Amino acid sequence: MKTGIFTGSFDPFTVGHDDIVRRVLPLFDRIVVGVGINERKKCMMTAEERVAAIDSIYTGEPKIEVRPYSDLTVDFARREGAEYIIRGVRSVKDFEYEREQADINRRIGGVETLLVYADPKFSSVSSSMVRELMNFGRDVSEFLPRHGGMTD
Repeated sequence: MKTGIFTGSFDPFTVGHDDIVRRVLPLFDRIVVGVGINERKKCMMTAEERVAAIDSIYTGEPKIEVRPYSDLTVDFARREGAEYIIRGVRSVKDFEYEREQADINRRIGGVETLLVYADPKFSSVSSSMVRELMNFGRDVSEFLPRHGGMTD
């Protein structure tokens, strides 16, 4: 069984994140969306709320599971039996950061990273941008996936 993990803080999980998951789904038997818990990072939503929100997007898709984690990504990958870490890349800046992380993750955990380039229509969408718009009372519904299952 080929397993990949897609990890991040997902505060909130955006249409760009959802696009990455849906595009790599045919490559894996199982994808675990890992909701990172980092006590040093101030999140808008609790880990439980983030897990529940993401889980509701993939209702009815048995190949996708959503789990919180608070340790190293490579340790989470090992626990989940994942051969790959899936990461989205929107820009050169993202690429450089993800390349460094991939090198370290391969070195310390033996896990490969699959970089997936963002669809250009989502390349400017980020969780921090969505949070900022929300802070100013703007409608962010176009940046968030609809809930309620894969058939939406």
